[in-house]
Amino acid sequence: MNKVTLSQDENLSFKISHQLLPQEQQRIDLYFSLPVEMGISPSTLNAEDYFYSNIKSHSAYYSAKLHLPLVRSRFISQRFVGEKKEAQSDYRLNLNLYSYQLKIALDADIKQTLKLKSAEEFYPAAIELAEQIRGLTKKLRRYTPSDNKLSSFFDNADNYLSWHVEQSFLKLLSKGPKSSDFSGEREFLFVLCKEENNYRIACKYNSKVTLDDPNRITNKMLLLQRLIEYGVVFQKQTRYLDLNLKRIVRGGVTAVIMAFVMLLVLNARSSFTEVTLALIAFLGLIYGLRETFKEDITGLIWRKIQKGRPKWQNLFRHSVNKKRILSEILWLEYITTQDLPKSVNALFQQRRQQNKQAARLLHFRCDNRVLTKEFLPGYGEIQQRLFFNLTPFVRFLKKGAGRLYSVDGQKVSSQAVERRYQINLILRCVDQDGEHLQRFKITLNRSEIVNIEAMEI
Repeated sequence: MNKVTLSQDENLSFKISHQLLPQEQQRIDLYFSLPVEMGISPSTLNAEDYFYSNIKSHSAYYSAKLHLPLVRSRFISQRFVGEKKEAQSDYRLNLNLYSYQLKIALDADIKQTLKLKSAEEFYPAAIELAEQIRGLTKKLRRYTPSDNKLSSFFDNADNYLSWHVEQSFLKLLSKGPKSSDFSGEREFLFVLCKEENNYRIACKYNSKVTLDDPNRITNKMLLLQRLIEYGVVFQKQTRYLDLNLKRIVRGGVTAVIMAFVMLLVLNARSSFTEVTLALIAFLGLIYGLRETFKEDITGLIWRKIQKGRPKWQNLFRHSVNKKRILSEILWLEYITTQDLPKSVNALFQQRRQQNKQAARLLHFRCDNRVLTKEFLPGYGEIQQRLFFNLTPFVRFLKKGAGRLYSVDGQKVSSQAVERRYQINLILRCVDQDGEHLQRFKITLNRSEIVNIEAMEI
């Protein structure tokens, strides 16, 4: 499962990340085995409601390298060809590509550096990263545009990158190992942070009122982050695929029921020569039964027709030229064991006997198809990410308050323990290289995902 990764996102969410090549097709399936004791079922958690509020999809250009071919002075200078309006659009797009990839690369390298627990490894890596970032930001600022229409784009990107660099290295210093032997290296990193802070003050990027309020400065930077995503992160349009079919089913059921009701009414009129209380009561009973069973019959027929059919389509477009980049066809439904593919069912059966508890199966499927033959210069892949929020899964969980008692000599002690639940999840990927399977154990309580463990197959 090299191309598709599953990792924790926030306290109660995880994400699926994978890369796609031009014109590539790929299918991703997630099979959730949810213990019955969690209280999740179609009556307590509607699949469509869960999709709209708790499953998010994100797509953008991707490169795993820090020094991208795109990161060159010619991409962020004013050397444009064409009309002024086209030059302005090109400048903004290339500037955003530079800024976005710089942010992504910095985040990835900061995360990798924080994994180094030894000060002897941590500080040399941090210094190397700081020197790289200093060089890249200088390259950006070397080509400050003189045109006022372009300078606003530059100021937004430069302001955000400077702030993000400062915050990233302060985080590195806060969470990294402490050692008096590397006081010089720590001072070097502090100087970098101070330089970026003084640079923003000198450029008058942020007002004093904004700087004095942590909430205002943070929210402003989130806005600037969204601005630099223009042209890099694709615009998403979600479409419900079965809307017209659902209308046809509802209309057909209503027509059949109404025809049956009218037949009963006409027979009743012929049986009763005049209007009586019995006739009125009979007609009331007929219309009452119609209203009672119409929705139930419609729902039953619709579930039979919809089972196994795709429900939604996400269409991703380039935010500048509106060109279609990627199409996603999505499914989400409760299934039974008989609906599982043989390979998935066999993987579920590999669990130990004590873990084979009664469970409800929820299936998510995503069919990806890249619609374009080539990407922007410097990019060979796009990254697709799916975010799953498990907050609705813990709604009915018990708080799990309990005590564990132990004895130490003649003294009995106790400590509080929490109730934990385990979700078995199988990730299945089908592409041109064949089928790939991976089983995960997601351990969670009412407040967070405790652990995500990839199981050996």
